[in-house]
Amino acid sequence: MKILKKIGLLFLIAFVIAQFFGPDRNEGDFASIEAFMNETNPPENVKIILKETCFDCHSDVTRYPWYSNITPVNYWMEDHVKHGKGHFNVSKWEGNSIKRKDHKFEELIEMIEAKEMPLNSYTWMHRDAKLSDDEIKAVVDWAKLVRLKYSIAPKPE
Repeated sequence: MKILKKIGLLFLIAFVIAQFFGPDRNEGDFASIEAFMNETNPPENVKIILKETCFDCHSDVTRYPWYSNITPVNYWMEDHVKHGKGHFNVSKWEGNSIKRKDHKFEELIEMIEAKEMPLNSYTWMHRDAKLSDDEIKAVVDWAKLVRLKYSIAPKPE
């Protein structure tokens, strides 16, 4: 029993020390998403959905909840954000080709329709981020309009 107490104390000390370390945070401002918002022109209901369910992981504008200050949760969250931005980052929208933008919207439609986005691990802690069928339809309809715009845009030679 004495050895279990020592091991427990050692883990507690390691846990406390770990709280002084953490990953860099992904904190930007809403100016970084202006190009995306201006170009894709989402209706007001879709803007709200994007802000509440997408931008935390797919932009430089991440809202961090209180539990993101606890190690190892902060590393797990930052890994999710890093991967999310690696797939689709609206803060880096400018500079992408029309072909790439169209492809990103094609993927967005597929992921939303398949209910693979937002991730279950995200909606588990953010209940309001779980999309209803009407919200899915609104996002998909908007994304299809954006893709239509890209399909008729002049292509660089």
